[in-house]
Amino acid sequence: MSVEVQKLEKNMAKLTVTVEAKEFDKAIADSFKRNKNKFNVPGFRKGHVTQEVFEKMYGSDNLIPDAIDFMLDATYPSAVRDSELEIVSRPQIEIKNAKKGEDFVYEALVAVKPAVTLGEYKGIEVKKADEVVNDEDIASALKSEQEKNARLITVEGRAVENGDNISLDFEGSIDGVPFDGGKGEDYPLVIGSGAFIPGFEDQIIGHNVGEAFDVNITFPENYQMKDLAGKAAVFACTVKEIKKKELPELDDDFASEISEFDTLAEYKEDLKKQLSEAKAKRAATENENAVVDKLIETSTMDIPEPMVEAQVEGLVADYGRRMESQGITLDQYLQITGMTKADLNNQFKPQALKQIKTRLVLEEVAKAEKITVSEAEIDEELQKIADSYKMDLEKIKGFFGENERKQMTDDLAVQKAIDFLVENAKLV
Repeated sequence: MSVEVQKLEKNMAKLTVTVEAKEFDKAIADSFKRNKNKFNVPGFRKGHVTQEVFEKMYGSDNLIPDAIDFMLDATYPSAVRDSELEIVSRPQIEIKNAKKGEDFVYEALVAVKPAVTLGEYKGIEVKKADEVVNDEDIASALKSEQEKNARLITVEGRAVENGDNISLDFEGSIDGVPFDGGKGEDYPLVIGSGAFIPGFEDQIIGHNVGEAFDVNITFPENYQMKDLAGKAAVFACTVKEIKKKELPELDDDFASEISEFDTLAEYKEDLKKQLSEAKAKRAATENENAVVDKLIETSTMDIPEPMVEAQVEGLVADYGRRMESQGITLDQYLQITGMTKADLNNQFKPQALKQIKTRLVLEEVAKAEKITVSEAEIDEELQKIADSYKMDLEKIKGFFGENERKQMTDDLAVQKAIDFLVENAKLV
């Protein structure tokens, strides 16, 4: 096998791979052996016809597609290694010659990892993220705890107000005809939550329990149910019940009920400590992001589009898995939202581009500063994984082959590059 490399513009390259005729002929023969039990040849029982007879009757073309697939799988990884390129996309394959008795030739159009010209990466100046916990932060956290521990009490003698929890009967119609999905009974709704179409909840305010009234709305033009989009509808409504939240008093009793402390003062002091730790972590992450973002702005790199497409593909696949964990397939999600696959890809493209740029500049910093990762550091990381899964370290190591260890090494080097940038930055 021979590989010819042609470098193209915008970090693209073309590999021309040539496989000797005898190797391709062998792949055709292997294809026949794999598939001969599927062939119906007059005068022969299945699986008993010879390749020579089969080709005389039908030609070798029926065996070529399977042989091509086999040869691509068998030769492309070696072609990548021989090219000595750092390829960052799936190949676009074009078969140039695939005939029995002749060399098998194909071209692979690929994206190559782009070179990065770093901006000045030492002394990057960014605004330091705030990590001070103030009285407003504590008050907000206390309010949140009150909300968590609030109880709903039934309201009588007044109309619906913003913030109320109500039980609602409704039935929607368009031009007097009810539509599917437009009816609900004893539906729980928080007024002001924005759970319903804009304008719907506002029209419930001021109505009393047992009162029948109409809500008039127009579905948005981009509404997920296309048969309703842009149409005017009337909802016949009746409020069945009104409840409001009653927040507990902020006192020592409240503190003792929700925490291990006897007094509100002690609880607030502990809360401040927790908030300080959380805000410090958040600030550290914000500082890291700000420094890396500044470096990306001052660095240059020409990212090939197939590299971005590959990253988008990975992000969409992850998103699909998260959807499935919630009981909905990606296709169902697209149908519900009215989006196309292209729309979803475009939605993830900026994130994909940011991830690529971030990784590239950090890898370049690690290279420039000769940042290395020791075996001890890898073992320490593996130990963390073992501890999190409550498994033996040696068993965890068994799951990490050469490729997985290399990926972990690269990831740790990138993290050390982030630490280096922050340590050498000017946080003002």
